[in-house]
Amino acid sequence: MSRSTDQANEKLKQAMDQSMNLVRSEMGDAEFKRFSDLIQSELGIKMPPTKKVLLQSRFQKRLRALGLPGYKEYCDYVFSDAGREQERMHLIDVVTTNTTHFFREPKHWDIMNNIVLPELWSRGVGRSTPLRIWSAGCSSGEEPYTLGMVLHEWGGTRQGFDFTILATDISQKILAEAKRAVYSMDKVEDVPMQYKKKYMLKSKDKQLVKMDAILRNKVSFQQLNFMEDFRLQNSQNIIFCRNVVIYFDRSTQEVLFNKFCNNLQPGGYLFIGHSESLSGMTLPIRQVAPTVFQRL
Repeated sequence: MSRSTDQANEKLKQAMDQSMNLVRSEMGDAEFKRFSDLIQSELGIKMPPTKKVLLQSRFQKRLRALGLPGYKEYCDYVFSDAGREQERMHLIDVVTTNTTHFFREPKHWDIMNNIVLPELWSRGVGRSTPLRIWSAGCSSGEEPYTLGMVLHEWGGTRQGFDFTILATDISQKILAEAKRAVYSMDKVEDVPMQYKKKYMLKSKDKQLVKMDAILRNKVSFQQLNFMEDFRLQNSQNIIFCRNVVIYFDRSTQEVLFNKFCNNLQPGGYLFIGHSESLSGMTLPIRQVAPTVFQRL
């Protein structure tokens, strides 16, 4: 065996040993507090001590990618000038949860078709100007493309109906995935067959589908951090923000929902997740159905 081969094997062994040490090592309390304070202030996400093991697990891939020996070194880097510029978005990507699927919470689509869209249409919304809908926390795109299919089908029998969809998320990585609009076959199992045939293009090997351009052209993607002060260019007729704010504390949730209401037209509709509640919050809305509210 050559000397160069020995050296290569030794480097590989050292890398493996380092990797194993990372798996066995633990984040110090001081580092966890700095990280949890940063995550709550920047993202609004609560990080109680019970989340320490989860955070360790998610950060391991960043330690390996950067070649850092431990969590203290990673913490020092994140809070350095270089880390603020180059690492914060990677941290956001590994911390944020992106759980979604097509046609999630089926009752919402019945309410859209039978209550919300007919009521807005009766007031002229979607005629002279497009109906504007916002998917807040769009993740990998399943929600905005579901909205696109529902709206396109509903408007197919109504001459002149038009709509636009704004899809936002804090993660640049997940937004890039959403823009690709490519999904594995298991991801589209819940999509009705007639929609698959009409709005999804199969790859040659039939393992992937791509959303048709007729829907992709209706969706615009934008990075947005709910914790920042923001005002959308146009107020919306409908906002979907489902199972997003459950990670925030109650006072932050109320602040965020007021921000959403400030970007919702009077008479517009807000959809939230079935695991969320607006009870006790001071908001300019009234309930029209479970987890569906109308702006006053």
